[in-house]
Amino acid sequence: MRSLPLPLALTARLTPVAVLACAGWALSSGPAAPAAAGDRPAQQTPTGAASAPSSTVASKSYTAAPAPCSSVPAATVKSLVPGAKTAGKEIPSTDTALRRTCSWNALEGYDYRWLDVSFEITASDEAAKKEYQQRVTEKSGGGPVPGVGDAGYSVVNLSTESKQETREGVVLIRASNALVVVTYNGSDFETKKAPSTDEINKGAIKAAKSAVAALRPGGSA
Repeated sequence: MRSLPLPLALTARLTPVAVLACAGWALSSGPAAPAAAGDRPAQQTPTGAASAPSSTVASKSYTAAPAPCSSVPAATVKSLVPGAKTAGKEIPSTDTALRRTCSWNALEGYDYRWLDVSFEITASDEAAKKEYQQRVTEKSGGGPVPGVGDAGYSVVNLSTESKQETREGVVLIRASNALVVVTYNGSDFETKKAPSTDEINKGAIKAAKSAVAALRPGGSA
């Protein structure tokens, strides 16, 4: 037990002696009287460090990723990926509550198309903002996607391998603490040319709008 400060300790010890001297009789003649309120050591008041910390709830709207393969309407899948099974194929995830991805791909004639839609649920709006900014920085050369979620960005790139062109568009949307990532690409194996930038960009944005609409506050769709 921590000793009392010196002035308080002396007061606590000397006060009973003064009372006995004035009364003129010994304490042994009867039970001790209750100590005066002023004789009791002052109770310690918890300091700010010891008091319970005030909890601040992180701002977020979503706790789980929706089912990705039903996030894009069948009609949209048919228009973007002709010949693909509209049910799509969900990619295995280590934590389906936080990350889910669906993929559609098909080769119709010589035209090949591939569409991926991913949902990522972060711990808070702030965490999603940081992740969004980092990815936008990594994928420079694109532009904003207005009117979708809280922030949107799209970029389209052309790659060539063995004289075969492939054009790929990536759309990144942040909605509260959720990130929606859409990847859409295509090739023509007859002409060796890729679809136009406009076709790929508009297709990726169309899928992204549907995916964002599939988000449900507090849980999965």
